[in-house]
Order: sequence, then structure tokens, then C-alpha cells
Amino acid sequence: MNFSERSHAFIAARFYVRLTETFGEQGRRAFIHATQYYAGQRGRRMAQRAIRDGKELTFETYQQYGEWVSTPESVEGECSNLTEIASYAPDCTLRISRCPWHAQFKAMGLVEAGIEYCRHLDSAICRGFNPYLVYDVPQTLHESDCCIQILRGANFPEGARYEKKREYLRPFDYHCAHSYWSYSEVFAAVFGTEGERVSAQVLEDFRAEYGPAMADRLAEFRGTNFNVCD
Repeated sequence: MNFSERSHAFIAARFYVRLTETFGEQGRRAFIHATQYYAGQRGRRMAQRAIRDGKELTFETYQQYGEWVSTPESVEGECSNLTEIASYAPDCTLRISRCPWHAQFKAMGLVEAGIEYCRHLDSAICRGFNPYLVYDVPQTLHESDCCIQILRGANFPEGARYEKKREYLRPFDYHCAHSYWSYSEVFAAVFGTEGERVSAQVLEDFRAEYGPAMADRLAEFRGTNFNVCD
């Protein structure tokens, strides 16, 4: 078993369950905040690399500096992202009818967790990248036949395709560890030792699902500064 989009979704889903079971509505709000915090870090790393490369922080650059592409596991499992571009300008509108995160949340029976995660994630990544860009997510695949994401004022040329820079992609052990430790940081700040206990429980949930080697790999990233690019 390898790290993938689905193990990444598993971490968020189990945090949502543990938080809401322990703290109720306060836990749900903390989960949303932590998702935005995690996503903002991703966006800021993208921006740092782009600035280093002399690029403007536009939607075109945003498309090129994302840190992940579909894993072989999601492609072979026929749950990789399936995206249609419904419009290019003035707004770029994406319609996503298949997604491995959706597949994982659904398989776990945690649609509510998926709604909260996906409603806030991409807009927060974009704010971290450039807070002056507007990225709307009016509906998600968890509650509709597709996820709709709108890049306001992108003004892409008709038929434009922007390939991600492969040198800036990061493997999913990194992404999973980033998710786990960023969420853990927030919950310790909000809930103190009780928050730390939730994070320890989620790591054990992960260990039970994916085995000790993958859980130990997450632990190896403790202390990593996810706010800055490498």
C-alpha cells in the first residue's frame, strides 16, 4: 500500500470524526480553520517558488505551480480527477465529476466531512497563493453531480492547458504528513492537551488502516516547516 490521494483524505476524515465526537460544533469549526490553515500553507509554498522563478502570481501561474498530480493508485482505481472546463473567460469554470478525495470520504461514510473539507480547501490554497485572486467553490461532488470551481477573472485563452512544473511536485507521503502535522498544530493550539490527544488517536487510526511503516513515515516529518518551500 502506498501514500495517495485516498490516504490523504483518510487523515482529514478521521480528524473530522475525532474532533466532532470530542468537541461537537466547536470541533467542526476548528476543523474548518485547520483545513484553511493547511491549504494556505500549500498556496504560500507555490507563491514562493513562483516569485523565485520571476513569475507573476496570476491564475496562469497558479495552474502551473500546484504540488501534486494524480497517483497511479487513483488512475488504476478509476477514481482520479475527471475535470471538464466549462468556460475559459472571463471566468474559468471547472466541472469535476470524479475525484479520489470524494471516493474516499464516500467509502468511509463521511460525506459531511467531505463537504466541509472540499468547500474550503481550494479557495484557501488560492488565498495563500495570492489573496487578491478569487476562487469560488459554489458546489461540491459530495452533494451534487459535480464539483464546480470558478477562477474569477482568469481570462484564459480558449482551449488553454497549463502543465504543472514537475520539479515542484511533491509525493503523497509529504502531502499526508503536511496534512497530519498542520492539523495537529492547530488542534493543540485550540484545545491544548485534549487536542494533542485527538491527533494521537488519528495517528493510531492511520496506523490501523495503513500499517506501521506508513504511520512511522508520517511521524518522521514532525518538526518540518511546511510554511516555506524547499
